[in-house]
Amino acid sequence: MTILVTGATASVGRLLVDELVAVGAPVRALTNKPARAALPEGVEVAVGYLGRPESLPAALTGIDTVYLAPLPAYVDDFVRCALEAGVRRVVVLSGEPAEYEAQGDPASWHYYRVERAIEEAGFEWTFLRPGQFMNNTLDWAPSIKSEGVVRAPYANAVQTPIDLADIAAVARVALLDESFTGQKLVMSGPEALTQPQEVEHIAAAIGRPIKFEEQTPQEYLDQLTPYTGLETAQWLLDGFRMMAEHPMTPEPTVANLTGRPGTTYAEWAVRNAEVFR
Repeated sequence: MTILVTGATASVGRLLVDELVAVGAPVRALTNKPARAALPEGVEVAVGYLGRPESLPAALTGIDTVYLAPLPAYVDDFVRCALEAGVRRVVVLSGEPAEYEAQGDPASWHYYRVERAIEEAGFEWTFLRPGQFMNNTLDWAPSIKSEGVVRAPYANAVQTPIDLADIAAVARVALLDESFTGQKLVMSGPEALTQPQEVEHIAAAIGRPIKFEEQTPQEYLDQLTPYTGLETAQWLLDGFRMMAEHPMTPEPTVANLTGRPGTTYAEWAVRNAEVFR
């Protein structure tokens, strides 16, 4: 049965397409820009986007199982179209904060809004809950290149960053193995690190020193707000604060489901060294 991968040109979705093709699973890729995606031969392409609900009925025709990228604003449209198409299973790319969101104001729900909509609609579901992406630290590249410095708040915040390829590998397992139905798969990288430790790994990968400068919370907000808006900047700052107050510990999900160890940050830094040079 063909699997629909939504967000097939997005960071995780594109890697998931490759994962599924590698094991011979039939894939239909939902994408607005199939030419740019350079999808593998044999992948069926559905031109569309979760944010354009009118494109979903054709994409969902004949589909039993969906990998759902997180787009909370349009989840109700997806649910309606998927129910009409007879979709049975949905594997959702959610996030580790979903459990925390569930305890708060529904107006602040993001990942949990998607999870709740899928569960209440009656689909068979699996929720993938990765923590912080290693790729988030690509944002440090400009200041590393120009000044040899990284500025960020809460230097003592302990994180467990995960590689996108490991998320895609877990998603492939969850899509093909129905024994994970009804499970919330919290996942992380294999090690707990502070931001200064991540900076040390990047420095080793590019072969030159990088300085870490701790920002005050207000300095961080002042820097980020013009680009993301105050609400998003505050949400990110609160995440760092929570990881300082409650250090994260690695989850074994990647190794348990894929049979191989997760990617370390040092390995990721070597693979992405040119971005920081």
